Amino acid sequence: MTLPNASSIEIPILQELVATGGTDNLRFLYERLLDYFPQITTVEIIAIKNGASKNWRKAIQKAGKTLEENDFIIRQRGVWSITKKGNEAVEAETSGFTLTKNKSKTLSHINIQQMLVEIGESLGFYAETEFEFYDVIWREREQSPRVSHIFEVQSKGNLDSALAKLKRAYQAQRTKPYLVLSTEKDLNRARKSLTFEFQEIESVITILTFPQIKRVYQNVRNIGEIIKDFLLK
Repeated sequence: MTLPNASSIEIPILQELVATGGTDNLRFLYERLLDYFPQITTVEIIAIKNGASKNWRKAIQKAGKTLEENDFIIRQRGVWSITKKGNEAVEAETSGFTLTKNKSKTLSHINIQQMLVEIGESLGFYAETEFEFYDVIWREREQSPRVSHIFEVQSKGNLDSALAKLKRAYQAQRTKPYLVLSTEKDLNRARKSLTFEFQEIESVITILTFPQIKRVYQNVRNIGEIIKDFLLK
């Protein structure tokens, strides 16, 4: 397994809590923290998400326990909150996080769409923008009738409208839905909508931010040709 040890997860936990306004539900942290560790393989990610592997959750729980013991966070019934001491630790040890966040403001809706297309193509999918009013779709092949992945990029406009599109696509073909948000402050609003109005896709949707897409794009671009070699049949 290429999973990181618990100590290396501590700062990412604090970063995510800062990004979501100081408090977050643990079940969302389990998935979003995966983005901080590109060494985790696709096979391992699948095992983590479908519950076949418990080691990732154990590592996060262990890291959370250490953070709580050191007064960096408070854990209450699956909800983790960062303390003043935790905020100070993020400011002292991860000053680059703020810079990355600021850079994300220069990314446009079209930039993210193009990045998603290139990521999909690097992973062996047929990718297309503005397909039947969806921002980005991926198919196994261009001729495939089924859309395997769908992305709604939300930089402005009606968030519930984007979620409704994703819900419709999931119900039609069990397409994997992704919501991509321009800022971290929209995360809590999206989660509230999922909890109260879009429960049908709450357990299957993946929510990402512009900075996360940019990180994936940069990493995939650097190894794109190698990935294609692995995907050749």
